[in-house]
Amino acid sequence: MQKDNLLKSIAEGKALEALYGSDKAVVAAQKERYSSLVAEMQKEFGHSDAEFFSSPGRTEIGGNHTDHNYGRVLAGAVNLDNVAIATPNGSMKVNVISRGFSRFSVDLNNLTPDKSEFYTSESLIRGVAARLKELGYQIGGFDCIVDSGVPKGSGISSSASFEVLIGAIFSHLFNNGRLDPVLNAQIGQYAENLFFGKPCGLMDQTACSVGGLITIDFADPAKPIVKKVAFDFIKTGYSLVITDTGGNHADLNDEYASLPSDMKGVAAQLGKKVLREVEPQQLIDAIPSLRGKVTDRAILRAIHFEGDNARVAKQVEALEKNDFNAFLQMVRESGRSSFMYNQNVYPSSAPEEQGISLALALSDLALGSEGAFRVHGGGFAGTIQAFVPAALLERYVDMLEPTFGKGKCHKLFIRPQGSVKVEF
Repeated sequence: MQKDNLLKSIAEGKALEALYGSDKAVVAAQKERYSSLVAEMQKEFGHSDAEFFSSPGRTEIGGNHTDHNYGRVLAGAVNLDNVAIATPNGSMKVNVISRGFSRFSVDLNNLTPDKSEFYTSESLIRGVAARLKELGYQIGGFDCIVDSGVPKGSGISSSASFEVLIGAIFSHLFNNGRLDPVLNAQIGQYAENLFFGKPCGLMDQTACSVGGLITIDFADPAKPIVKKVAFDFIKTGYSLVITDTGGNHADLNDEYASLPSDMKGVAAQLGKKVLREVEPQQLIDAIPSLRGKVTDRAILRAIHFEGDNARVAKQVEALEKNDFNAFLQMVRESGRSSFMYNQNVYPSSAPEEQGISLALALSDLALGSEGAFRVHGGGFAGTIQAFVPAALLERYVDMLEPTFGKGKCHKLFIRPQGSVKVEF
């Protein structure tokens, strides 16, 4: 879309309200955000014709570390997003300005993994392009500017949001927007596993790509079953609050890798590939014989998997029956299981650093028997999630922010759109 038409559409704000809600202050901030990207695109790349793309972060609501063992999850796209303005440049080079970071380029003539590029945005773009090309989709160079509203290390999955954002750009600029959202998620996972160097499941990418509140069953990871869950959290009077405890994820790759490794190690002892193939009673009966063959931690994590995997189905059922109290009880159960059995609340290598544990303790003090709270996402550092009744919201924020910093409690809502081209 040409610059003048784009700025006019941004000023009207209808497309932005669809993504960010009707709060006037929020929409005004987004208008300024998008308009500044238009100006920056022309200044940095000389383009007056471009398109906008938005990719949300995600919140994991049920199923903590179940996806990588082919389990079930409950997740939602949130209103914090990555936004990109992009246009083809007629080459095979992707040029990226990511606000707050150094400018970089990716040559699409080279689509092989490079260990020296692990844990970089370059590797993710290269990986997404490589998989698209393998699957027969068109790829090409483009210039883009990315503005991230999904904080790194926030537990809202900034990397997955970025991956499916890039997939959406390739889809709309070169393939008439025909890339299926679930396939876009699978391509993002491929890029993160092989090119970024981080083992991960598929939940984060799917939630970001599909949008809304969804449950995903990964029994067949090549064909995950994605189902929309019809439930309006706003009507409950509760706020979904994500608190960033400020922990650093930089040195936690081994901790994250140990989770699927431990779980799959237990499954292997029982003649299976993953824990989804193991019946809960089979695991319980085998515990005496498992000790000494795998670690006690691995057994505890397997117990967590079986409990949380079954809990997701019950959470979905409770929401569909509009039984919010039963849902909240299961959120608390999931939180206890993650702390006691899955043990991903603080790193074993640094037990003195327990920001998440402290945030959970403060949540308990603030909420008492009301609402629910749990570790959020990968764990070890980063964020917690809480469902806070309106009457306690101010008390909750006042209890946590003096410890973790002003503005660290994010009040979110589930947005219906996934990773999309913004239709002005």
